[in-house]
Order: sequence, then C-alpha cells, then structure tokens
Amino acid sequence: MVHLEVAVAAPIHHSLTYSYSGEDTRLLRPGVRLLVPLGRRKVTGYLLDCREASPVDFTIREIIEILDDSPLFPEKFIPLFRWIADHYRYPLGEVIRTCLPGGLTSRTDREIVLVEKTDPDLLFRELKEEPPAWLRKLLEEGRCRISGNSGLTAGLKKRLVAWQEKGLIESREILVRSRTRPRTETYVFLREDSPDRELKVSEKKTIEAISSFSDWQQKGIARRELNKAYKGAGRALKELDRKGIVELREKRIFRDPLGEEPPCFDRPDNLTDEQQQCLSEIIPAIGEGVFQPFLIHGVTGCGKTEIYLRAAEEALNQGRSVLVLVPEITLASQMTGHFISRFGPERLALLHSGLSPGERLDQWHRIMEGGADLVIGARSAIFAPLNDCGLIIVDEEHDPAYKQEDKLRYQARDLAVLIASRNKAVVLLGSATPCLTSYLNGSQGKYRLLNLTRRIDDQPLPEVSIIDLRAAREAGGPPLLFSEELLQSLGENLEKGEQSIIFLNRRGYAAFMLCLDCGNPVQCRRCNISLTLHKGQNILACHHCGYTTPSAIVCPGCRSHLIREIGYGTERVEEELQNHFPEARLARLDRDTTAKRDHLLSTLRKVRQGEIDILVGTQMISKGHHFPDITLVGVLWADAGLGLPDFKAGERTFQLLTQVTGRAGRGAKKGRVIIQTHQPAHYAIICAREHDYHKFYQTELEMRRRFQFPPFSRLACLTLAGKKEKQVKDAAVLAAKRINE
Repeated sequence: MVHLEVAVAAPIHHSLTYSYSGEDTRLLRPGVRLLVPLGRRKVTGYLLDCREASPVDFTIREIIEILDDSPLFPEKFIPLFRWIADHYRYPLGEVIRTCLPGGLTSRTDREIVLVEKTDPDLLFRELKEEPPAWLRKLLEEGRCRISGNSGLTAGLKKRLVAWQEKGLIESREILVRSRTRPRTETYVFLREDSPDRELKVSEKKTIEAISSFSDWQQKGIARRELNKAYKGAGRALKELDRKGIVELREKRIFRDPLGEEPPCFDRPDNLTDEQQQCLSEIIPAIGEGVFQPFLIHGVTGCGKTEIYLRAAEEALNQGRSVLVLVPEITLASQMTGHFISRFGPERLALLHSGLSPGERLDQWHRIMEGGADLVIGARSAIFAPLNDCGLIIVDEEHDPAYKQEDKLRYQARDLAVLIASRNKAVVLLGSATPCLTSYLNGSQGKYRLLNLTRRIDDQPLPEVSIIDLRAAREAGGPPLLFSEELLQSLGENLEKGEQSIIFLNRRGYAAFMLCLDCGNPVQCRRCNISLTLHKGQNILACHHCGYTTPSAIVCPGCRSHLIREIGYGTERVEEELQNHFPEARLARLDRDTTAKRDHLLSTLRKVRQGEIDILVGTQMISKGHHFPDITLVGVLWADAGLGLPDFKAGERTFQLLTQVTGRAGRGAKKGRVIIQTHQPAHYAIICAREHDYHKFYQTELEMRRRFQFPPFSRLACLTLAGKKEKQVKDAAVLAAKRINE
C-alpha cells in the first residue's frame, strides 16, 4: 500500500492524503488525475506525491480510479501551483483545475425523484425558505438533478435526508465523467508478412487504393481517406483485417486550432539602429541562460514584433522553448501569422479561450509531449506545460486583460516574470504605453529598460486634433455622436479609397433604457446596474453579471410603456454611420460580434485586404494590429473612462488613446486622428495628443505619490456578494468596522 498526496478540485485550501492498495503503481506519477471520494461525493483529484505507507492511527480512504495513462502537467509545476495557491489565497486543487484545459473534471451529481404517492404540496408546506430552482423543478416535474452542492443550504440538506427517511423521495449518485477527450481515428496498415489468400475484387481494389497513397508504409492511411478513394473499401477492410492482410489501428489526431489561414509576413532585410541595439542586449542574455527581465518601451509601429521574432529564433536555436502572450484573441491571429511565417506551423501551439475544449486539450497534449516548443496564447497560456522555457514574451504588457478578475484572480504578466525567474529565462515585456509600475521598475533598474523612439522607415506619428464636444453642443452643431469635422474627414477618406477606424469603448446599441414617466432606468434584477440595449439581438443585457431580458418590456417600476433609449454604443455607431455613408463597407468588432472565431478572423482578413472601408470597434481594435491602409482614426468619447472610481482611470484612458492613435498612418500615407471629448484639458488626453508618455508618467506618478496610491502602497479590493441585499450590506458594514479596528 502507498499513500498519495492529492489536491482535490474542491474549495479546500490544503492537500489530502489517500491510499492505494493496487499492485501496479506505474501510473501513479505526479500530474495524473484521480477519482477520489470526498464526503459523500466523488471528485477529481490531482496527484502531487506518492510515498510508502506509514502507520497512522486513523483511517485513510482509498482512491476510486486512476483517470490518466500519463501526467497532464510536469512534476516541476507543482511548486508553482503551491506558490500560486498561497499568494492568491485560492484552493490548491482549484488552482490546478484553472491551469488545465477545461472539461477535464469528473464529479458526482445527485438525481432526486419524487416517490409516486408523494404529494408535492406537502413538501411545499414543510419549507421555511424560498425553494431554489432545482427544488422547484423537483416539485413541479417530479425529478431533478443537483450538481455538486450547488443550491444546497444546511437546512435543505437536512430536509432532503428527512424526506428520504420518510420514503417521500429517492436519491442516487450519478458520476459525470470529464467532457473533453482526445480524438482518435482508425488508420489502415498493410501487413508485410500477410498470408497469400484468395481475394475478392473489392478487396484487391482496396489494396490498390492503399498502395496509391505515397506515405502508406510509414504513416498508414486514414480510413475515411481510403473510403473517399474507393467507396467499396468499408466492407472490404473487415474481411482483409480478418484474413490478416491489413491491420487497423486507432491513432491520436489533433484538431486544427487555426481556423482561417493566418496572414503571411515577410522577414525584413534590415533592422533599424534601435532594433539592433535592443537585440544586442537581449540575445546575449538568452545565450547566458540567466533570468533577465526586459521592458521594451517603443512607440506604436516601431517594430517590437520583429524583436520578439529574432529573440524567439535565438531561444529555439538553443533548444529552449518560447511562450508568447497577447492580451486579446484578436491579436493572437496576427501574432500567429508572424510566427508561422518565420518558423512554420509544425512547432507552434495555440492556447486561448477561442478554441473549443477539444482543441485546447489537443494543443495542451502537443506541448506536454514535446510536439510544440513555441506557444502563443492569451492570459491562460501562462500555464502552458513547456519543457525548458527559455523566453517569455508579454506583448502589450500594460493591458488589463492580463488580469483574471474572477475565481483564481491572477496577473499573467506578474506570473510571467515569476516563471521566467524559476526557469532562468529571459522575459520581454513590450508596450508603447507601459504600466506605470513596470516603467518605474525599469527606471529603478529592476527591469532593463530598452527604448524605441522612432517608427519603421521613420514614418511620422499621426497628427492628432481634439474636438471639444461642449463647444460643439453650445454652438448648436451636430449631435454628440459625430462632430462635423469627423464626418467630413470620413467622407474625404472614402473618396480617396482609404480606410478608417471609429473607436468607442462601449458595446451595445444604447447605454441604458430610461422610463419617461417615473424617470428610472431599467436595471438588472441581480445587481441593480442599468441594462444595455442590444438592438440586433432584441435584448437588454447586464455587462456586469451577464443577465439578459427581452428588450420589449414595460417599466418594472411604474409599468409604463414610455421607455426611451439613452446613450450609444458600437452597435448604434455602426447604424448611424451606415445612414451617413450608405455606400461604405462597414464592419464592427466587439464582444458581441466576435463570439464566433471565424467571424473575427474573416473580418480582420477583410480589413487587411482593403475590403472594409470603416471599422467600428471597442478596445479590441485599439492595440497591436498592423493595418497599413488605415489613415484616419476617430475616437467618439475619449473621456468615457475618466469618471470611473478607479485610481488607474487616467492611466487607462491615456493607454487606450495612445494605442488606438497608433493604428493610423502605419503605411506609406500619413495618418490623422480626431479625438472627441468633454474634457479636452485633462492631462491624459493632452499627453495622448502629444504622443508624450514621459510627461504623462511624471504627472501620473506625482498624483499617485500625493495620494499614496500604488506603486507607493498596496491596495486590496474586498468584494462581498450574496443573494439578499440587506445581508450583503450588513456584512459590508461589519467588515468595514472590523478592518478599521
């Protein structure tokens, strides 16, 4: 017997000990999944350590099943998982589950059935609390399923036990296996030592079809491909297999994660002096095999991507692997195109939420098995099981998308630095608008600061003009949506056959719906936040919790039908632009239109190929993209984020404006940017117009120092949530009192 240290996929902060009494312990390697008992349930556990059993004076429960033939993560990742669990105060097993591809967790559900003679009204009368959805389903339909302990309060658990003892209900466990599995396909191989047998015509034709494939001897032939080559192969194969002439094997196949073919990019013949200077410091550090963090601060269009490519080339040539992080899935396509153009698709793997669970599992196994030594992905790719990682690249390192805001709340940029230090690797943090803390680290020598001050071929930065929306409104000019100057510039761009971007960091059609009778906005039932109108889907949606309701409603407060749309989002902007310019080819990129990856990739391709005249979008179009024919960028509401109760509001506004400004004039023609704002004198907007990061940095840093905001202090956000508002409020008041004490 052996004892196993197991981290269970449950809200338990420490590991548990289980036993294994089987004879074959070869599969008991750190990193495999186990099915283990936990209370009355069966849950997934992750094996951390295996040791000889020692005498104990208590009972140790035995595991139920070993779920994997080989580890899902390297043993060297276990100390990292322990650090993350401790640093971010999150259960160890849940940390591991978050790091792995989704759909790999088995669990026990409970099915409850009303006994035929039971009167549901009797059960209703016994309840002293509002029944949850699963219990209402039991009482209405006579059957329900409970996932884990969801919706089970202590009182309801006792009530279920009492009902079961009285014979009113029946309850049984149902084991729900992991949803995601490797995909296999049948391959056909001709046996070299096959006996001489008399063959039918169809069997002879099947063998001829197999021989017609060029690589049938080494790789075999996929059964489906053989059926396409000869339709009679299906039945003939069974007989050929029985006669020992062919062999049928199941082979693991990997699903294609790319979707559309990524764009192709040429290798530049020459580097700029600044690029060469940066690489002269990065390449030796990679060669030395030591931990070294670099911060690459370069203006938009300065060629940071080429530095990433040359650094990756050096690491790969030394036999070490490379991880590239991008903040948005939209940027993964362009970055993938660069790396495939340089290194080919065979050694590259993708990891991001736009992939299906099966595609993510395939990519994970390719990395784990050493089939890919170059990984590109969004935030969660930081956990990729790379062997001997020598270089980590964090593009647009300032982006808030690198921070996971729910469940395991980690910062991928910070973990990149930590993982690089553990692997004695180089980490490159790149941005035109670095995070204030990162730039401070660079200024103080914690990071090596590298500057790129000029664009490729000395292209000028775009000319930026600011439109004061207050003055436009006072003069009785156009509505707030578009200034006259912006509309005129869009028209001129269309006449010249040039492309434009219209940026508004708010999706949907209208910001909220207002009742004209009582004056109240229509709010979310769950969190009291105004619902946003999505006209194309005919819904009102909460952008905080995801709650939706049909848009054709009456006022919940006074039952009035007089409800008006207030404000605007990208959906309305697209509609208004189509009215102004009916001949223009428009496209919109925001979270509503990019739910399907194919639509996202096809839209980006059309922009690159000049098939889109005006691209409307949120922050996902503001950074990283290289569209050489974009010569005009319009920002509709530049100060939208300045009123948020967040000490980073000014920094994020400056970053967004600088990044979206950088999309203009990246080709042969000069770019122009028009920023519409109600706060034209704000330092974030002034510095963005002047392309002056250093002035913004000094102003923002002094403000932070004055009010003791980070990086001069640490700030923690404590969030309280619950189903009843009064309970949450009372808990918040009590928490504030205890903290003050």
